[in-house]
This record gives sequence, C-alpha cells and structure tokens, in this order.
Amino acid sequence: MLIGLYGAGGFGREVMPLVAERLPPGARAVFVESEPLGAEVNGWPVLSDAAFFAEPCAERLFNVAIADSRARQRVAEACLARGARPLSLVSRHAVVGPHNEVGEGAILCAFAVVTANARIGRFFHGNIRCTVAHDVVIGDFVTFAPGVFCNGNVHVQDHAYIGTGAMLRNGTPDRPLVIGEGAVVGMGAVVTKDVPPFATVVGNPARLLKRGG
Repeated sequence: MLIGLYGAGGFGREVMPLVAERLPPGARAVFVESEPLGAEVNGWPVLSDAAFFAEPCAERLFNVAIADSRARQRVAEACLARGARPLSLVSRHAVVGPHNEVGEGAILCAFAVVTANARIGRFFHGNIRCTVAHDVVIGDFVTFAPGVFCNGNVHVQDHAYIGTGAMLRNGTPDRPLVIGEGAVVGMGAVVTKDVPPFATVVGNPARLLKRGG
C-alpha cells in the first residue's frame, strides 16, 4: 500500500500524523507535490505526481491537504481518474457521533466534533477544534478553519470557506441558515443570516465585505 498526501505545506504537515495513525505494517506514506523542492519534509519522502503514480504498489490511496478548494478538486478528480482511492483521515482525538454521513476524502483534525445527523460532502477539511452540530448539511470541497462553530440546521454549499473562530447561528428545519457556494466567512465572524454565493462577510454580526460574482 502506498498513501500519497498531496500538499506538503502547513496544513499538509499538520495532517501527515493522521496518515501515520492509519499506516498499516508494510505500507508507505509520502507527500506529493507538483514541483518538489526537496527530497523530504519532516522525515517523509516527497514525490512528484508522476513519480507517485509510477511507484509500484498493490494499492494506491491519496488525500489532498491543499487549502485552495478548486485546486483540491482538480487534484482529487485527477487522482480518481487514474485509479487511486481516496482515504479519509479522522484523528483519533476527533469525535464523530452516530447517524452522520461523511463523504470520501474528508479530513477531521484533532478535537473536531460532528454531533448528530449531519451530512458532510467530499474532501471536507475540518480543522482543529471545529464543530459540526446536528442536521448540518455541508457540500463538497468545503473548508472549516480551526475553531469554527457551526450550529444546527445550517447548510454550507460547495467550496465555501469558514474562517478561524467563526460562528454560524443555528437555523431551523424549515429555514436553515445558508452559506452560499464559494462564500468566504472571515475569521471570528458571527453569521446571523444567509450569505450569498461567492460573497465575503466579516465582523460581529457578519456584514458584507465583497459581493459574489
């Protein structure tokens, strides 16, 4: 088994210990970079994308620790098209309660919590101490930075980015709070109403900084 973690930057270096937790005897793990700047990072080998796929192995797994969600999607889809399988990475210090659905390729870092009846899409990044509460629906390639608190009945659409320490007010079953596709919620923002697609909001209460387009 060969496991490739795409991205050897800051988040990748934080996530590689989660790969180590999942590494069975005889398996190998490497960072994968489009243009490697060195042979290793933090003691782990670094391969180019071409070298990763040229390595002989019985099973080839991958995850993508790249912050840019569009780049994350491109890398994930290219790996899937070439037959690699996504490996979800959930810290042993994370808590995922019963009756949740977590999509392929998710990363849940230490002390992340998913409570109950949440649905999380593909290649989600749930950073340290983020919380996904009951009945939350999260799309694909969404990022929660450290310390995000997402209350119940919130819908977060594809490619949204929720900044460090942001809080998303709870919605209701018939009127969920909606964070639109590609929206950015700034660090420490307190979101009390819907955020339009591709908009940026900041502050407490969150106000529009940049309109979507």
